[in-house]
Amino acid sequence: MARITTGTRQSPTGRARTRASAGAGLLLLGTLLTGCGAEPGDIPLSELRPETPAATEPTPAATPGVVGAAVGAPAAPAHNGLIVSRASTDSSRTSSAIITLSPDGTGQHQVTQPPARALDDRPDWSPDGTTIAFDRTDPHTGTARLWTVPTAGGPEHQISQLCDGATADCTNEDERAPAFSPDGKQVAFSRSWGALDTSGSHQVQYSDLYLMSPEGTDVQRLTFLTNDKPYSGAVSNPSWSPDGKQLTFEYRTSATGQPANSRAIYVVSADGTGLRQLTPWELRAGERADWSPDGTRILFTTYPAGPDNAPGGAIYTVHPDGSAVGALTPATSNAFFGPASYAPDGKSIVFTQAPSGAGADLYSMQADGTGVTRLTNSADRWLSRPAWGTADVPAAPADQVQAPQAPQAPQASQASQAHRTPRTPRPDARQPAQAQGQTSADKPRSGTESGSRPGSGSGSDE
Repeated sequence: MARITTGTRQSPTGRARTRASAGAGLLLLGTLLTGCGAEPGDIPLSELRPETPAATEPTPAATPGVVGAAVGAPAAPAHNGLIVSRASTDSSRTSSAIITLSPDGTGQHQVTQPPARALDDRPDWSPDGTTIAFDRTDPHTGTARLWTVPTAGGPEHQISQLCDGATADCTNEDERAPAFSPDGKQVAFSRSWGALDTSGSHQVQYSDLYLMSPEGTDVQRLTFLTNDKPYSGAVSNPSWSPDGKQLTFEYRTSATGQPANSRAIYVVSADGTGLRQLTPWELRAGERADWSPDGTRILFTTYPAGPDNAPGGAIYTVHPDGSAVGALTPATSNAFFGPASYAPDGKSIVFTQAPSGAGADLYSMQADGTGVTRLTNSADRWLSRPAWGTADVPAAPADQVQAPQAPQAPQASQASQAHRTPRTPRPDARQPAQAQGQTSADKPRSGTESGSRPGSGSGSDE
């Protein structure tokens, strides 16, 4: 993986945090689709140096479908544990929290305590099931930051944000949609930054994917879709392949994108090469896709043109090479469908569904689309963006015990955590604007995400 270096390389434990910059990213080498705006940036070759691989123990070959399993070792039965989801904490949906529930829909437990009118969203499991990563949108600024919380609930921790100063590339800076790598050593996320489009669309200049450690160090830019085409779209919702070698993500174009106001799922290798479009524009696939545990299929949701939450989409699967696209739900429907997630054993799927004009709940179905079962009946809470993990029901701390199906009200005492005093940038921090002549960070806004600031990403299931 190529990375700009600014001095003597330090050990991982002593390495100063790499600032989010084009220089911290990867030069895309694959052949890109015409009109998608995915050309690599004009980064001087003198600024790109190969990263020397750290000395590691030999990695055993993997058994298909079982990440990290040694050759000859029997595959352990997959355990379908808790489901994590976003849920509104009030009927007007002005605030949302992260909840967990059992695979049968019972035992809802609120694990985050957002400040009043804050939005906790896009949860993802750590591989060991002990931690949930999510983003929290500040009600005052409309910007999102990345957080983690123990599965049982308890102290929430904000991952150190990339921007902490008033430089140009920190303008409107926003970090969303964390996704743990299968080995737990990296977190992929979307970042946006830059001036807002003055035409009234509220689109932000730049948007792309980044990688970092779970502690917020070793930040690397993964894609350059909007590098040379500011205001062209929003990149968001990454998801890892089971072997950790590829990621899918959503690219949602703006009014000035090509094509305009559309969306598709893309695939990129974890080293930044091989960028390609997975779904055709006419399908309008979006939000977070999900890989089957054996890596043979990718689950995704489609959204009709027009207002968000409009009925008429569907849930599909596709092979990683883009072949065998097939619908699991009716291709024409009066229901709204949100993101879906495979069970760890790959035999079931949890997904969001809402009848036309009604709120959303969680449902499950078999991997072939049969056997649809309603899991929850709390439409006023708009349960959505589920992710299915392996975690067992944890013992909640004594002060965190909650009644099933009844999330606690947001606690204002957490507000101070969401409003940290901006830090002064280190003098050795390299910024994208300095490295590439740009103005600001990495994920343009599309003005479609309900409940957050205009243009803050791609959210269709609000």
